[in-house]
Amino acid sequence: MQKTIIFDLPNPKQKQPLVELVKKYNEEELILSLQQRDQQAFSYLYDNYAPALNGVIFRMVEDKELAEDILQEAFIKIWDNFTQYDSSKGRLFTWMINLTRNLTIDTLRSKNYKKQQKISADENSVSNLSNNYSGSERFDTIGLRKQLENLKPEQRCIIDLAYFSGYTQDEIAKEIGIPLGTVKTRMRTAIIELRKML
Repeated sequence: MQKTIIFDLPNPKQKQPLVELVKKYNEEELILSLQQRDQQAFSYLYDNYAPALNGVIFRMVEDKELAEDILQEAFIKIWDNFTQYDSSKGRLFTWMINLTRNLTIDTLRSKNYKKQQKISADENSVSNLSNNYSGSERFDTIGLRKQLENLKPEQRCIIDLAYFSGYTQDEIAKEIGIPLGTVKTRMRTAIIELRKML
């Protein structure tokens, strides 16, 4: 018995799109699709959120390769733990940024990272002498550090520790010896002020 294979060839008289259009999602559709483990939705999530998350990671680690590794781990964690996302507790981006930030902090605190940093510092000590600027100064192209100068000193200190040094709010409270509630209030006030400036 012979099988007949039929190919559906495009009609040359009809205009065919050269590129398949990528589906766009609003946040509710995206969340629903991700809960259903839709890989196309996950690709959309990665394409649209990876640059922002990578920027957050890079500000904390100041190493492009390490930032990319952490970003990959973060998206694996987002995919594996998406059932834990609760939209009543916050927006999707907020959940992802907190997950990514915590993963980055865990990486920075890990023994392997600290050991690797010590080895790397020893190997590259000569080449590091020619670099007068820290990674955060090079990365700060939008002028955020300059805007921090307009904040009150107590607000500036908290923002600097949280966003440029990777401290948690609890660590900030212990570091500068003030109650956690005060840290949260000052951080919120500082962020509101920064939004007005930018």
